[in-house]
Amino acid sequence: MTRVQRARPPVAVVLFLALVLALGGSLAGCGSGGTSVRDDGVSTGEGSGKERAMDMQEAAERSDAMLDAVLAGIDPDVQWAHGPTTTRACGVTRRRTVMTVVSDGRRQTFLDRAETFWRNNDYRIKAVNKDEMFPAVYAVTRSGFGVSVSFRGKGQAFLEADSPCVEESKVAAPTAEPNGPAYEDVYPLPRPNVLSDFWSAESG
Repeated sequence: MTRVQRARPPVAVVLFLALVLALGGSLAGCGSGGTSVRDDGVSTGEGSGKERAMDMQEAAERSDAMLDAVLAGIDPDVQWAHGPTTTRACGVTRRRTVMTVVSDGRRQTFLDRAETFWRNNDYRIKAVNKDEMFPAVYAVTRSGFGVSVSFRGKGQAFLEADSPCVEESKVAAPTAEPNGPAYEDVYPLPRPNVLSDFWSAESG
């Protein structure tokens, strides 16, 4: 009786399988979708297994979430309203305007808290403007979204989120409710008019 000898797999295949098992991996998971986490720390849910290009509406929604997050990271809370949304050739910008009066002595504290939030969430700090009148801080995410907090006329704070180049699409108005008057169809928005025991006081 002739004995059939079973072919052995190549050494390279054996080593590869051993490496996968050692790393706790699974060949069934290769190329499949799963829950992913964006570079702003927000879960994206179940993946589809295929990467699809982001469009302007999706970029605007992601920008809104990033602005919501940094505002939540600034303590005490400040009152804000939506600024204008603008689109360019292949990107979109969302804006928030702070209606709380931030005193000269508190501006750096305001910027520091935004910067700390971004650093803690793996944003890269791109630039810091230490100008006494118009200080600002600029950051960027790993996926190319730019975010900033800047002080401008009358000491008003502005937050912006700029998307990278995405697919063209229609862009709806933000859905997040401001924590104060919405100032719908009002442009430009009023100067800061809300006093805060902390932000409106001089440091000390």
